[in-house]
Amino acid sequence: MASIAAQPVKDRCSALGIGTNKNPVKYLNQDYEELLVQCLASGKLFEDPTFPAAQASLGVNHLGPKSEQVQGLVWKRPAEIKEKPQFINEGAKRADVRQGSLGNCWFLCSIASLTLNEECLNRVVPGDQSFDNNYAGIFHFKFWQYGQWVDVVVDDRLPTKNGKLLFVKSTVAYEFWSALLEKAYAKLNGSYEALKGGLSLEALEDFTGGVGELYYFEKAPNNLFQIIRKALKTKSLVTCSTKSDFGLDEIVVSTNVVKNHAYSLIGAEEVSYRGDTLQLVRVRNPWGYTEWNGIWSDNALEWNEVLPEIKAQLHLLCDDGETWMPFSSFLVEFYRVEICHLNLDNVCCSKIHKWCLTGFNGKWISGVNAGGCKSNSTFWTNPQFRITLEDSGENCIGESGEPRCTVLVSLMQKERRRKKGGDYLTIGYYIYKVPKQNLTDLQLGKDFFKKNKDAARVDFYKNDREVSKRFLLPVGNYVIIPTTYCPSEEADFFLRVFSERNSNGHETGKVVEENIYECLCAALI
Repeated sequence: MASIAAQPVKDRCSALGIGTNKNPVKYLNQDYEELLVQCLASGKLFEDPTFPAAQASLGVNHLGPKSEQVQGLVWKRPAEIKEKPQFINEGAKRADVRQGSLGNCWFLCSIASLTLNEECLNRVVPGDQSFDNNYAGIFHFKFWQYGQWVDVVVDDRLPTKNGKLLFVKSTVAYEFWSALLEKAYAKLNGSYEALKGGLSLEALEDFTGGVGELYYFEKAPNNLFQIIRKALKTKSLVTCSTKSDFGLDEIVVSTNVVKNHAYSLIGAEEVSYRGDTLQLVRVRNPWGYTEWNGIWSDNALEWNEVLPEIKAQLHLLCDDGETWMPFSSFLVEFYRVEICHLNLDNVCCSKIHKWCLTGFNGKWISGVNAGGCKSNSTFWTNPQFRITLEDSGENCIGESGEPRCTVLVSLMQKERRRKKGGDYLTIGYYIYKVPKQNLTDLQLGKDFFKKNKDAARVDFYKNDREVSKRFLLPVGNYVIIPTTYCPSEEADFFLRVFSERNSNGHETGKVVEENIYECLCAALI
């Protein structure tokens, strides 16, 4: 059908007041307040029919009914696990997050990073919940999902073995906020098993609605330490990962670093040492133990040559999975840093802007618009999204003298974890400049792409949930082509375009589903 400009979702949602963190969408139509009142009136503890204390909520393979991990598993409420349970004890801290037997370190190190930003934490974990006042066995948490916030309700029946929590736990045995948060995220993704393996940025963005950037050390910029330090100072959430050349199992090497594992990156400082300036980073293992044992670790002699006030500030002696290490050693032991930016000024420039966000929900359908990458003859059938970049007035001039605009484009594939066998597809996108003679609402055809070279693209197609990149492009009209690498692959997607001015985005040609919103934001949360 012919394309028509959709009413911006911002206008529709503003009228209804739905989809913000303060008034999120009720996931599966479950209203926390209504359910709480019903349970208190009936005197019965909440039992969630949409995510029951049953095998279906655990999984079908790794946590399937024949799995050794689920043998002897018993669902228990916190009061059955520990006397006088508490939701949060003396504030939520990164030490409250210790990994259990589920291989979801990517998610847990994201929770630990979340605790470093109190504002973000309070958005995700409503603090007015407890096991004392108005307790009814029901809790709720908020997550960002593809342009809107959703409120997820859970009961507090948790998987245990031998009377102990099977999955995430706190160092304080009677504290349960992190275990309940994990359960809510498992529900959002279909099962606990769905959380096995992943990229930390996925959870970081679901906690904040922020924009992620990946830095692989083999291609890292020379100022990576400064990028990390600035991100931490501006309360961005940062994690890092290790890998091994010998299989995918998590293994502890001689330096006490765990390979094939995700860590929180929680500090970056420069210290004076022997007349020179040394760069240090502080990393946290979500296991809550097993720390780097090399130079500048907790018991290293190097601390004896640091000014007493610096040592008192940084030298934290405890077996908690956290330690400092030289940035040079960090680059050897780890291979990737993941940063979730909460303010685009950290990503794109040093000046304060109000960034325009335009978002599109769409889908690739086999035989309709799942055209695959550029090497396929069906490439032109992919969804096409038109944007206009206008002079920002920031005096950004390109080599040929034309004004340029900063734009960041993020493509996400949606809800793949919920699908059985739904591994992430390999996705990417191209951006083409559109001449005036082609400025219609009709879909650009095969001949256009044969005759015109792309103006920008992602570096690589990736089988991650999201691919994103920033560009500096001349002012003008562009079309963004989001694609899977192979043709005929079906998936829902969410495309975000951040620009310095309103990009007036819309879909052209055959519109399968369109859902546009525009908003001005200095920060993303």
